[in-house]
Amino acid sequence: MHTETSGHGLHIMSGLAVRAAFDSVIVPSFEARTGTKLRVDWLPTTLIMEKVPAGEGADILVLVKAAMDKLVEQGFIDASSRLELVHSRVGLAVRAGAPRPDISSLEAFKAALLNARSVVYSRAGASGIHFEQVVEKLGIAEAVRARATVIPAGFTAEKLVSGEADLAVQQISELMVVPGIEIVGAFPDEVQTVTSFSAALMRNAPNAEAGARFLATLQTPEAVQAYLAGGVEPAF
Repeated sequence: MHTETSGHGLHIMSGLAVRAAFDSVIVPSFEARTGTKLRVDWLPTTLIMEKVPAGEGADILVLVKAAMDKLVEQGFIDASSRLELVHSRVGLAVRAGAPRPDISSLEAFKAALLNARSVVYSRAGASGIHFEQVVEKLGIAEAVRARATVIPAGFTAEKLVSGEADLAVQQISELMVVPGIEIVGAFPDEVQTVTSFSAALMRNAPNAEAGARFLATLQTPEAVQAYLAGGVEPAF
């Protein structure tokens, strides 16, 4: 058994897309097998991109592929350790037990948004920014926004449970983190966006050896099953 000698365990800063997979399987399995404690800070990629250049460090980063590219260029990442992890799609959810609208075609999807009492989305998140573009493209932006519930950050599906909205927009993996909701499905292909996530060691990571061991677990068959159960698709 490998145990962490620094006393600080392993520190990860990660985007929310892999949270279900990490919390349910990957993190507890690694801790039980190695004796190394993990501390995961769940942050939007935008916030990680503010913290790292400002001098805040971690052993491992998990974030949107384009952001990882930028940190590699800036010298913050051990590029040789980089792994491509998952692809995440945007979808809709309803409160558990509520009727699920048909979103199997673009017209049905459009009707579902127009018929909703309120659609909740996060304006700061990648999914919310994309959703704003989608409703503009479909010509229903004014009607949807007039009844929308907009949150600054966090899990949109919580507003389904509280009754403040009846359709939630977010990455499917992020919707799934909230108990008491059901996934309706992914956006139709014509208005879908796929976000890819990478993982890597930071350059001069204080626990690089333990970090490398953790990265080695992220592309195993066990991890693949955890990703699929958590609403994301393996990118390897």
